Amino acid sequence: MPLSEFALIERYFRKAGAMRPDVQLGVGDDAALLQSPPGAQLVAAIDTLNEGVHFPFGSPPASIGHRVLAVNLSDLAAMGARPAWALLALTLPKVDERWLEEFTGGLSALARSHDVALVGGDTTLGPLSATIQILGHVAKSTALLRSGGRPGDKVFVSGTPGDAAAGLAVEQSRLKASAEAESYLRKRFLYPSPRLALGDCLRSYATACIDVSDGLLGDAGKLAHASGCGVELEFDHLPVSEELVSAVGDQRARELALTGGDDYELCFTVRPSEVERLRHNLPPERWKYCCIGTLGETPGRINVTRGGSVIELTHSGYDHFASG
Repeated sequence: MPLSEFALIERYFRKAGAMRPDVQLGVGDDAALLQSPPGAQLVAAIDTLNEGVHFPFGSPPASIGHRVLAVNLSDLAAMGARPAWALLALTLPKVDERWLEEFTGGLSALARSHDVALVGGDTTLGPLSATIQILGHVAKSTALLRSGGRPGDKVFVSGTPGDAAAGLAVEQSRLKASAEAESYLRKRFLYPSPRLALGDCLRSYATACIDVSDGLLGDAGKLAHASGCGVELEFDHLPVSEELVSAVGDQRARELALTGGDDYELCFTVRPSEVERLRHNLPPERWKYCCIGTLGETPGRINVTRGGSVIELTHSGYDHFASG
């Protein structure tokens, strides 16, 4: 006998995520009752993953559960915020208990690792889609914004962007590489790691921050636009993984680092006078970030240079509504 919506929620979602003392009433009622800490601002974000758009048909259910939470956690990381609560809206073409078990497992593992409680949501029948609204908090007036950068600020990025785009290509059988490289790249796409600890620390150093979801070049451009600046990125300074280089070569790896999506790294800016303090207190070898460019004086100007010359790129990032 198929599970009812109530039974589905009871079996798979009531105990998903962390247990938090600030949840006065969670899954099972008409709405949740939550207690925000004193002196903090509430931070909210929401993202949807649709089958065939954000993940391939037949993707591992555990990855879908992980990713739908990770993309939201990354948004909070970019604000320097700490996550607390999540609400899930899940649309299913049918009730498949094995699929639900794996989906919930992926979601719950990441939620518990970041002390996030699942406090409510909705389940409906239709094409496969998962939406999470994440709620967290940050000390009043300390949130990182996209708009705080100024000309001359140094531009940094965490991790090795481009890996996830290559991982998606491996998933879709568009890219062949060594077994070791394929395994690494697939994991970077299927199970991204939101940089919450880094984002929390950057509130003491960064002037602006954005999460890299639609491609580094496009997202750095969004940060620069919000800050009323231009941006210049140095092609040869882009960090790329050994696995990506082994799979596609150095030139293509750096192109993917600029234009590939789904990395969920952080792009941030720091005043030149603060760079030494940043590197001393947050050693880049440990925190995995590097300087890739500078904000410029001319609003809207986005350049990528190599050896002093501007190079042309044909793709700046992902846009859901771009023609073609």
